Amino acid sequence: MAAVRGSRRRSRPTVVRASTRPTSRDVAQAAGVSQAAVSLVLGDKWRGRVSEATAERVREAARDLGYRPNLAARNLRLGRTRTVLLVVPALTTEFFAGVYTGAARVAAEHGFGVVLYPSPEGIGPARDPFASAQAALDGVIASSMAADALTAIRGEALPLVMLDSDPDGSLGAATVNLDIADGVRQAAEHLLSLGHRRFLHLAADVPSWTFEVRARELAARLSEVPGTSVRTARSPISIEGAVAAAEAALSAPGARPTAVICDDDQLAAGTYKAARRLGLRIPDDLSVTGLDDLALATAIDPELTTVRLDAELFGERGMGALLAVLEGREPESGDIPVQLVTRSSTAPPR
Repeated sequence: MAAVRGSRRRSRPTVVRASTRPTSRDVAQAAGVSQAAVSLVLGDKWRGRVSEATAERVREAARDLGYRPNLAARNLRLGRTRTVLLVVPALTTEFFAGVYTGAARVAAEHGFGVVLYPSPEGIGPARDPFASAQAALDGVIASSMAADALTAIRGEALPLVMLDSDPDGSLGAATVNLDIADGVRQAAEHLLSLGHRRFLHLAADVPSWTFEVRARELAARLSEVPGTSVRTARSPISIEGAVAAAEAALSAPGARPTAVICDDDQLAAGTYKAARRLGLRIPDDLSVTGLDDLALATAIDPELTTVRLDAELFGERGMGALLAVLEGREPESGDIPVQLVTRSSTAPPR
């Protein structure tokens, strides 16, 4: 029996421990820095406290070791959920999908997640999508077109960054804007240079700062050129609504406009349909411009001259501004440049 017992002891299997998950201490040793420096770098709070070279050395060591921070423990320690709410007016075009893509990309680089929340009916109040937004979120990014939805969602406690919002009257701690005014000026300059003097402004029927800027800048630029006239027709942001509005405006008594400046590419597409119903050819009888440069712009025939807005960069800048607010830094300043893309929908008037 003794021999048997001894045999059992000798044949007992050896326990092999699985390799342990790398820790911040391992990263610090590999990079030759302190654990505090690792925490600063991987928490994106290193600027002004450690050098760029040190920060890169820490990031490289973390990548080589396959280090992943324990977000749950860090969030509990910091009192954060690392979740941001992006409030947009609607998901009817790919523009706001691009805004989300850009915001989510920057958020992921900093260990944050983004929840996308479209405001019902495009604008207006919305219910709080969480049991308590203030407990579930670290901050909010919102388009000015959906500003009314913030009443229930934000309360007074959450950091807020506004997109497409009047910087002088913004509700947020920071604002991020595209240079819409310059885009309108570029479109107007293009049509004026072709010789157009009779304009129709097909305006979005939405009470929002961004559309007020478009109307104001267009009127100001055209008023500088003698012999120029502009009439305004309002439409909901939909192709169907634009067809009705453009058809009525183009068939109204008086000299017909030779160029239509639209607040949105969908409105431009509706103008195309209205022109065909009236027997007008684009650009021979009517030049048309849009604003956004959606996929729609190259799907219609002739392809649309429009102002390109970089939606993903817009989202990136919005998320970057919110991170700066959360960390007590100054957000990046300056409007995001836009660019007129000239295609086949514009030509000199007859």
